[in-house]
Amino acid sequence: MSSTSKKRPKPKPKPSPESSLSSIASTLEPSQNFFPSKEEFSRLTAVLAIAASVALTLNFLSSTLINRHSKPFCDSSLDSLDFLPDSCEPCPSNGQCYQGKMECLQGFKKRGKLCIEDGDINETAKKLAERVEIRLCEALAEFLCYGTGTIWVEENDIWNDLDKHKLLEHVGSDNAIYMYTKERTMETVNRMLDTRTSSPGVKELKCPDMLAEHYKPFSCRIRQWISEHALLILPVCALLVGSAFILWKLRRRRCLSTRVDELYQQVCEVLEEKAFMSKSVNSECEPWVVASRLRDRLLLPKERKDPVLWKKVEELVQEDSHVDCYPKLVKGESKVVWEWQGMQALKAL
Repeated sequence: MSSTSKKRPKPKPKPSPESSLSSIASTLEPSQNFFPSKEEFSRLTAVLAIAASVALTLNFLSSTLINRHSKPFCDSSLDSLDFLPDSCEPCPSNGQCYQGKMECLQGFKKRGKLCIEDGDINETAKKLAERVEIRLCEALAEFLCYGTGTIWVEENDIWNDLDKHKLLEHVGSDNAIYMYTKERTMETVNRMLDTRTSSPGVKELKCPDMLAEHYKPFSCRIRQWISEHALLILPVCALLVGSAFILWKLRRRRCLSTRVDELYQQVCEVLEEKAFMSKSVNSECEPWVVASRLRDRLLLPKERKDPVLWKKVEELVQEDSHVDCYPKLVKGESKVVWEWQGMQALKAL
């Protein structure tokens, strides 16, 4: 064998069972800092004591207050406050108390120790009452305007008609609440409308006359107002029509006078021009003008239908000393002609 051969490692000795158990126990033992010190333990004890005292104090206060305000309600049969014992709370209004318990009446909700009105029921009853008012007032307005329709309606008919309204569907299926809503509606309706008891003892309701006036159609109001004030309206209308007629006559007279003056000036110009042309040398023009032809020449087509207009012009021409008016045969027909005799035509020569 060679001297340089490798040496085999020596095997390690196996640990004994006693040494392994001691090592495990040493690892499981808590450290020295695991437990609190004396100072920390005293602080923890003080905090726990303070917390316990606070909890006891709060428990005592809460139990005292609860006991103070948790008195039972006095029975509703004890009406007089002088006889209410100190050991119970008075029963609130709109509530029913029995054996210390309180329940609100129909149409009211419990809020703490009080019974307040149910807003949903009250609003539904108000809307239903408005529907009833509209129905009765429209019927009365129709009667006052046209003489048709109903005036008084039986209360039972109104009560039965409430079942047809869809507003009651929102109340719910509770029959007590349903009936209470209808009762509240009828109470409101009785306050709003006029009531009477017929001969058979049936209660009837009617819309007030003043309220029905607001439900009349506008045309009905105008017609009734005219009929009520006819004695005043007729003279006023006659005065207005007469004034309008007088104003129209004055305006027409003024317009007629203005137009007559214009036509008269035009007639004079035509006659002067005709006289001037007839006096010129070698002129074959006649000095006169046929009045009817001059009329058709100067008047507008719509003015020819008014005989007064040209008649006024003829009057001015006949009153004018510069114009001669005389009959003359023109092409075998007798015509009235006008001829200018003024000095202006001679001066022009």
